[in-house]
Parts: sequence; C-alpha cells; structure tokens
Amino acid sequence: MTAPTDDTPRPDVPALQALLDGDTFSAWVKALALRMVDAPAVGELRLAMPVTPALVHSGGVVCGQALMAAADTAMVLAIAHHLGRLQPMSTVQLQTSFLRPLAGDGPTVQLTARVLRGGRRLVFGEILLHDSAQRLAAHATTTYALL
Repeated sequence: MTAPTDDTPRPDVPALQALLDGDTFSAWVKALALRMVDAPAVGELRLAMPVTPALVHSGGVVCGQALMAAADTAMVLAIAHHLGRLQPMSTVQLQTSFLRPLAGDGPTVQLTARVLRGGRRLVFGEILLHDSAQRLAAHATTTYALL
C-alpha cells in the first residue's frame, strides 16, 4: 500500500455520504441514518445520528450497541478519507467508554472520528460522541487492519 500524501485526492462530504448510502454497509448499519456533517481535516470527520425510537432501550437512553456501531462506521469513513479511498479493512479493536447516558428524546448524537496514526497495515483512531448539547457522552479508541 502506498502511504497517502498531503496532496492525495480525498473523498469529499457528498462522496462519503454516498458510501454510507450505497452498498458498502449492511442494511442495519444504514438504518442508523448517519449523516455526514463535514470533514474539517485529513482523516477527521463529523457525523450526526438521529435519535429514533428504534435506538432507545427500556431505560429511556440510546443503547450502547447503536453507539458502538455508529462509532465503528464513522471510523471506517475517517480511514477512507485519510487514505483517499475506501479499502478493505477489519476492526481489530474497538474500546468504548460510556461517560454519560444519551437521552432517548435528544434529537441527535454528534460523532467526531479522527485517524490518530495510519501505518502500512494498522490504523489507529478515536471517536468522540456528544449529545445535542455538546456534552461528551462516550469516547472510543480503535485499531483497524488494512487488508
């Protein structure tokens, strides 16, 4: 694999949204309705996930499984942005710390995913998940193997 350079063409926000909406992800991941917000830096992007009744468990908060799936998906897109293309990869590690519950009546969950280090075979990243009041609710760290 050739390492990306500063002048590597990168997918723009509409192209990243097209990846989300296309055949790249499974139907249940697409059901999360993630929406690209922006990509402020190479390998960094922001998404929004609407809070829907299907994501809220009986305790009245967004379930952790939905948050982890959104974080994992956001990181795949951040890596594609970092590399300049989508490439086969596999999640090696996803560690999530839940810092506060996300209310099931909030409008959205805000996600910021960023590549911390991209190597030839492994990519390390982090994802921050905030509630609509911009309070940090969860922090995830990830490792992906490039295939």
